[in-house]
Amino acid sequence: MDRYDLLYRVYQEYETDTLRDLQNFVDLFPPVDSRVALDYWQDASDELETRKRDIADSLAAGETIADVVARATREQTFTALDLYSKYDRSINALVLDVDETLRSAGRTDNEIPRETLHLLTELYETGIPIVICTGQTLENVKGFMIQGLGTELVHSGSFSIVYEAGTGVFTPGHGSDTKRLLYETLDDDVRDVFSAVRSRVLTAAPEDLRRSVHLQGNEFNVTLKPNFDVGSDAAAAVIDESLVYLVDLLGRAVAESVEGVSDVGIESRTDDDDTGRSAEWARAYYAAADPEIAAVLEREDAAPTRGVDDVPDDVQARFDRIDVAYYHADAAEIGSLDLDKPTGVRGALDVLGIDDPFVLVMGDSKSDLRVMEWAEGADAGIAAAPEHASDSVLDHVRSTDELVYDPGDAGSVLRIVSVLNRLDEW
Repeated sequence: MDRYDLLYRVYQEYETDTLRDLQNFVDLFPPVDSRVALDYWQDASDELETRKRDIADSLAAGETIADVVARATREQTFTALDLYSKYDRSINALVLDVDETLRSAGRTDNEIPRETLHLLTELYETGIPIVICTGQTLENVKGFMIQGLGTELVHSGSFSIVYEAGTGVFTPGHGSDTKRLLYETLDDDVRDVFSAVRSRVLTAAPEDLRRSVHLQGNEFNVTLKPNFDVGSDAAAAVIDESLVYLVDLLGRAVAESVEGVSDVGIESRTDDDDTGRSAEWARAYYAAADPEIAAVLEREDAAPTRGVDDVPDDVQARFDRIDVAYYHADAAEIGSLDLDKPTGVRGALDVLGIDDPFVLVMGDSKSDLRVMEWAEGADAGIAAAPEHASDSVLDHVRSTDELVYDPGDAGSVLRIVSVLNRLDEW
């Protein structure tokens, strides 16, 4: 009997829903100082072992089968079987975005669910390194990952953080390779643009905008965040305004770095003014590069009046190396295209010693899409995304393995990975 038939039979003949309920109760039972509660946990644990032993004693490879059906639904298990049939490989690293991927402001109160943290710990304990790949600052990510997964795991040598969307990699326990500052590899021309933008981004902002946003404490990227609840209407309005401001400011900084434009107010946008032209160049370039940015510029009555062909070649060459990112009601950001998330992920995998990666990539944004596309192109992994991810991410995920999950339910994909890796050992 092949695996499909055998597992189908188990899901048909045994009370697998009860088995999973017991397993989840035993795994996720909170630490309490109560004899009654501990007795209840022990009873559930004993019943779980009895039911799993019944399956193990009845079938070939019964222990593996019992463990699989206790942890995954029929749909999750057969998805894992399909993936194993397609790739004939197990996952050897997890590459995970955090915001709106592992946690969701709408569904998990912006906390990583206990189930997800437990499943991450279980996968780590089987020898799978974890790479957190995020646009957030290192200190912020390190803090809440220690809180969720514990100091021992984070500092184990099998855990890495790609932060600020790839500008740096932090892998505790690896000596001189513990922290790689990838932005230090950029040439001075690009680094000077970022320095110029950072030095002006708040001081040159209109007063109302300056009071409504703050500069995230990045090491390199320049990120404006709202002083309102992320996802709110007020946050959406101020981030749209911030995007226009940041694009214009970037245009000025790039033009100055190439042409030596005089330091005049960025609010002047007439055809007779150099800074006005540089803002138009930036608007034209980034609107053409990203329909979402183009839509924001249109909404803000800031659509470019010039075309990309009007942008001087040397200015366009500098824009080609600088990314403008827009996260609705969350952030407006500039970063280096020489230092994207795939660059950081490859750096992390190198430090972790993973020479032949086959990773699970989970994310929701266009920066995560670049990692997914790298994994697909290099035959180095599979991709998953929440159903509220950006359209381009969902298009990619649905066109590959269709691993789309409900907001806040990253655990469902981690369960599929757990089964996939068990199948590789079967």
